Amino acid sequence: MSHCSSSKGKISGLNQHYEEKVRPCIDLVDSLRSLGVEKDLNLPAIAVIGDQSSGKSSVLEALSGVALPRGTGIVTRCPLVLKLKSTKSDSWQGVLSYTKKKENITKKLKDSSEIENAVLNAQIALAGKGEGISHEMITLEIESSDVPDLTLIDLPGIARVATGNQPIDIEKQIKSLIETYIKRQETISLVVVPANIDIATTEALQMAFKVDSSGQRTLGILTKPDLVDKGMEETVVRTVNNQVIPLNKGYMIVKCRGQQDINENLGLVKALEKERQFFNENSHYRSLLEDGKATIPLLAERLTKELVQHIMKTLPQLQKQLEMKLEKTSEDLKALGDGVPLDENEKTNFLIMKIRQFNDALEEVKRAEEDLKNSDTRVFSKIRWEFGKWKLALDSKSVKTEEILRDEVEEYVRTRRGKELPGFVNYKTFENIVRQHVEELEEPALKMLRDVKDIVHTCVDRIVNSHFNAFSHLLRAAKNPIEDFHDEQFQQAEEKIHSQFKMEKIVYSQDCLYSHQLNIVKQKPSTCFGLKASSVNADVREMAYHLTSYLKITCDRLANQIPLIVQYHILDQYVSQLQNAMLSMIGGDNPGMLLREDSGVASKRKELKERLERLKKGGKVLSKFVHSA
Repeated sequence: MSHCSSSKGKISGLNQHYEEKVRPCIDLVDSLRSLGVEKDLNLPAIAVIGDQSSGKSSVLEALSGVALPRGTGIVTRCPLVLKLKSTKSDSWQGVLSYTKKKENITKKLKDSSEIENAVLNAQIALAGKGEGISHEMITLEIESSDVPDLTLIDLPGIARVATGNQPIDIEKQIKSLIETYIKRQETISLVVVPANIDIATTEALQMAFKVDSSGQRTLGILTKPDLVDKGMEETVVRTVNNQVIPLNKGYMIVKCRGQQDINENLGLVKALEKERQFFNENSHYRSLLEDGKATIPLLAERLTKELVQHIMKTLPQLQKQLEMKLEKTSEDLKALGDGVPLDENEKTNFLIMKIRQFNDALEEVKRAEEDLKNSDTRVFSKIRWEFGKWKLALDSKSVKTEEILRDEVEEYVRTRRGKELPGFVNYKTFENIVRQHVEELEEPALKMLRDVKDIVHTCVDRIVNSHFNAFSHLLRAAKNPIEDFHDEQFQQAEEKIHSQFKMEKIVYSQDCLYSHQLNIVKQKPSTCFGLKASSVNADVREMAYHLTSYLKITCDRLANQIPLIVQYHILDQYVSQLQNAMLSMIGGDNPGMLLREDSGVASKRKELKERLERLKKGGKVLSKFVHSA
């Protein structure tokens, strides 16, 4: 690695192959950021954080070769994206840009002396006068032979207590802003800490550990080594050598211009020479310089390498995220449609199209042919599941019935037997037991009806919202028949189920069916719990045979009949009525009223179109990079 004192040599130590990869890699992410893709995706970045007065601005100033705003209190009041681009030309170019109220503002800078005021003015425009902060970004692009190939995001210094005209919750605001950046897996946190304080107490490092507990994405930068108390130098050396609070990426140490240097007009290039001299002549810190862990030029090399490696590592995931976001945006835009035509005849045709699309979607549900996305389930599959649960309830009833029949029959025979001899079935007793068991099935049948009603209602509600969401008047007009017909068909189904159970109290079966079932039961006595045993009364045995046979026939009948009633009313009839009601709207007096868009829909469509355009351009940039790499 080069230990040159001039910032021109900041990346001269990189081998040719690596140097060829550096600029395209950083340009890729800068291009995506310039396209505004950061509004939609988290881009690989190095975020610079530190407590107030940590020397954060001095580090950035030394890296960029330009004087950034300095002072007491909060100096950085907006996220500042510092794009540094190394060129072979001796000319210097600077551009500052930001967006305010959707207006893009760009200011070309003639030389580095204009930067401080330009940044301050941009901060006032975005965060107001005073010391409040804003989440809006300022971008500062610098092209020069004196800068490394690097992009950094400078974030506000962490304030402990509100002072002067700062908001009372300024610390909370700043921490929230910092956390939005450093919690992203795509972000490397550059934590700037003064070497003359206990590193464990710094708020910035604690915040970094909170979101990156293993220190995988955190690099520590120690500043102000000249202010360290005598006798504490070895602790600083141990810290930089990663022996105090270990970080996966470790630490570096730098010495930037102090206020006295600035007062004495010490230039940035001279400051680099003075920095190297400081580390070279200090017996404690010389080893850090020799190990490549000290000075701004070596930090610039290190950061460039870290950023490029990080970009390459996150690239596949970034590409995948972009494709997913692109697909979702296209779907959202398609759902909103192109908007309502202005011509009255076209409006009518547009209304016909919207209603037909809605009715087609309902028809697909009715026929159990709807298209599914992701892991969703067809509506009729959900309904069939409820029908299956109803059948299980009937089967469970049959098993429980067999278990208690003997006791019930014995009780009836003991208390109500007439003059008949044993073995003759008392028909009245038989009817009473049947009716009692049938009554117990009515509530489960009604519960199944309610559950299916909820399934269909949820589905139709989702469909109507997805089709008419942009048109509140049409949506409201459709909601009335949706609710009315649903309640109407539910009541009709409920009445039929009540009627069915009233009919079931009329004990009836075709003779041949009943005789067949009775024979089956008598041939398989095990199902009647040992009724052939000699200890079982003949009355009990015979009655149990008959009850088991008849209840089996009843349950088989109800297993089909109740689902038929439910399906007919809650799905078929309901959907048909709703489709007819929707078609009747086409002949209405004022299709324009039904098709009036909500005020937010047009702006949402515009926003989605802009996002789609951004993502498409971003996709092309990514694709070109991947294919050329």
